[in-house]
Amino acid sequence: MKKTTLLSLDGGGIRGIITCIILRYIEEQLQINDKPSAKLGDYFDLVAGSSTGALIAAIILCPDEHRKAKYSIQKGLELYSEKGGDIFQVSFWEKLINPFGLLNEKISQEALEKNLNEFFGNLELKELIKPCLITSYDIENRRAKLFNSWKANLITDNFYVKDVCRATSAAPTYFTPVQIKSMYGQVFSLIDGGMFANNPALCAYAEARKTPFAAVLKNHQKANYPTVNDMIIISIGTGIESKRYSFKKMEKAGKLGWVTPIIDILMSANAETVDYQLCQMFNTLGSRNQKNYYRLNPSLKNASPAMDNVRRSNIENLIQAGLGYIDDNRDVLNQIVQKLIKNKI
Repeated sequence: MKKTTLLSLDGGGIRGIITCIILRYIEEQLQINDKPSAKLGDYFDLVAGSSTGALIAAIILCPDEHRKAKYSIQKGLELYSEKGGDIFQVSFWEKLINPFGLLNEKISQEALEKNLNEFFGNLELKELIKPCLITSYDIENRRAKLFNSWKANLITDNFYVKDVCRATSAAPTYFTPVQIKSMYGQVFSLIDGGMFANNPALCAYAEARKTPFAAVLKNHQKANYPTVNDMIIISIGTGIESKRYSFKKMEKAGKLGWVTPIIDILMSANAETVDYQLCQMFNTLGSRNQKNYYRLNPSLKNASPAMDNVRRSNIENLIQAGLGYIDDNRDVLNQIVQKLIKNKI
């Protein structure tokens, strides 16, 4: 039996550039060591994403005419570097009437929706080439809403990919909540999945446990309902957040003063907690399988931690943060490449 390969991609707005840089190196090595036309979507059995990570997941799982991966990860990198300024743009007038997003959402959703529509068109969730788990949160029913492509053969669970990406990107204070319809016509009121799973790796694990991969992928080299012993999990973050909050400053910050810090802390803390839980889980395994969980999360170095900083200088700093991580972790990344090649079907 071959291992079930899971890819999990954190949220983080424009910081998704870091994810693309790391994935680009992995894809380039697959092309060198396996076949020149290699694309990431053909090497993973399940891809999970929150917010910006979900957008990347959808890009690499887009189908070509042969139901193989259509796009190289370079396509995702181009989308961020070329369209990021358009998506996260705040006009001078909006800054005057809505300073810091205090009166309503900081960024207009129109550019985001326009770019999602142009890229994905009427692609449906069920058409993605592999199982794909995308997170969001239902604010009316107060529960997580998880989109799963292999279950989307049921009309009640099928959506347009552009709508799913809009829902998982609806980060409070940045973009407005969104209402989307399933193909069945049911309406959901949703916000960013990063509110509860900015690092969706544990969600990916839970989903993999109940997925009949041999049946879904039509290949009996993969286990149905794999256990942790059967998995390789690669979890990629969008940069380690190192901003400190002074006790004296926050002691009497009040509700308004806590708006930005609490979102920042929630998103980084839940990512760290998931990493801790998965580390403990894999540490219970034998010495070989212990090494099948990878958390790749670079230091931001000179890049801004803001999710919407699209200055050209910051985009370059994000790229450099990703490249620096590759230089320092080439052996680990090459190890991942070899495991992906060995376990590809």
